[in-house]
Amino acid sequence: MTATVPPSVHRFALFLSCCIVVLLMAGALVTSHDAGLAVPDWPLSYGSFMPPMVGGIFWEHGHRLIATAVGILTIVLAFLLAFKEPRRWVRNLGWTALGLVIAQGLLGGLTVKYLLPPPISTAHATLAQLFFITIISITLFTSAWWQSDLPQLEDRGSPRLRVLAAVTTTAIFVQLILGAGFRHGAFGIVPHLIGAVVVLFLVIFTGRTVRKRFGKVRDLRRWGILLQSFLGIQILLGLAAYWAVAQAAHAAQPTTVYVVLTVAHVLGGALTLAASVVLTLSCFRLIRDDATVTVAAGAASSRPDGYQA
Repeated sequence: MTATVPPSVHRFALFLSCCIVVLLMAGALVTSHDAGLAVPDWPLSYGSFMPPMVGGIFWEHGHRLIATAVGILTIVLAFLLAFKEPRRWVRNLGWTALGLVIAQGLLGGLTVKYLLPPPISTAHATLAQLFFITIISITLFTSAWWQSDLPQLEDRGSPRLRVLAAVTTTAIFVQLILGAGFRHGAFGIVPHLIGAVVVLFLVIFTGRTVRKRFGKVRDLRRWGILLQSFLGIQILLGLAAYWAVAQAAHAAQPTTVYVVLTVAHVLGGALTLAASVVLTLSCFRLIRDDATVTVAAGAASSRPDGYQA
């Protein structure tokens, strides 16, 4: 496989990924400042495209402006892929990302129209994470690394690393849903705490598996290390954020410490998910599936010289 997509497309997708990190931070700032209803109408803000940027309006309308910019950039990316990407499935992923960002905007409007109902607010936060990892995936798929000729590795261990990494990514995504539900008042913290224990076990198990089976494969080892590092930081941020929530329970206004720690915890979750997604996709790119291994083994055993590939 050789690179077929112009490097500029990959760089644009990478830039959009960074912009989404800013958008996630802006959204978390709205929630942490309790500014979700600072602007009571939508899609305009107090009937204007640019209301006075004061108080909670600054956070809520600022979030809308960043979201609009990200939406425009997603449109550009979708059309760049449509015209410059020869792989249909990547082009379709670009249109999927565009659909997700449109749905995300509509959910954002519904949260305002219906006065921040917990289910819709949780769905809004969840879809943001799904949109983020979709763009992260496009960024990886358009990279020169993904399109280059890479050696295909064999995984003889159990469970297969490809499956384990996918399960870990799914668990992290579910954990982010549970965190969003707690943050937006859909349910208590207990499900989120249980999810944290499950994710901790899976990430440690996945990282250990990467080290034991593919410790010399740099492209897998570095993502395993990054995943574990992000999770370690995330756990510390989670403990600190819970402490900040307890301390600010009776405060008249959100404290600076509360805002910083809760926003950092949200971003940490997103980056942990992104690292797990990249590790999972890298496993699927580098490690042959069971069917391929079985066919190759059968072909090798049928050779008269008994050669094993």
